[in-house]
Amino acid sequence: MEHEVRTARGGDLAGLAEIENSGDAMFGEIGIVFPPGPTVAEQMIGRGAEIVVAGDPPVGFAAVEEVDGAAHLEQISVRGDLVGRGIGVLLLDEVKARAAAAGRPGVSLLTFRDVPWNGPWYARHGFAELPRERWGPGIRSYWDAEIEAACTNWGRGSSCGRRSGAPVKDLQCKGGNPGRSADVWPMDVRRVDEGER
Repeated sequence: MEHEVRTARGGDLAGLAEIENSGDAMFGEIGIVFPPGPTVAEQMIGRGAEIVVAGDPPVGFAAVEEVDGAAHLEQISVRGDLVGRGIGVLLLDEVKARAAAAGRPGVSLLTFRDVPWNGPWYARHGFAELPRERWGPGIRSYWDAEIEAACTNWGRGSSCGRRSGAPVKDLQCKGGNPGRSADVWPMDVRRVDEGER
């Protein structure tokens, strides 16, 4: 099955939330439940992010914006019934190629460290953990938002995460309530630099 990767058109945008929701079902199978609310696709469209899709009509998408001068991959989703067929690789390759063509120094993202289709998958595609001393203010802001959202959602019985991101290792919620290790999935900031693409 061939899936052309291209810039999203206006008519593609309404269906992206459904793609994201169908892909998120995999997380529920391992105990990660995202709280209700707008999808990352909806949030990113509202912020004017670059959206790349695979297929016509789309069966997957990647949402990218600039953070600290690099391309930041906020979300990559593939329709749940098509996961594992290389569509995510097509989208990721396109994101990296566009970043290189635009002269960006790399592509960053936040990901679950140990979820097989997250951290290990990105590592196989050239991403490595970005040491904290290399974080710019934008990545720090993203990280802080993850912590804040995880703390906010903890009290609602969710799986210590936010809709657009990942739970944090050794989370300390405001008010001194530590995240329980059984409920917390470690997260990394990862980046592939220009010479490593």
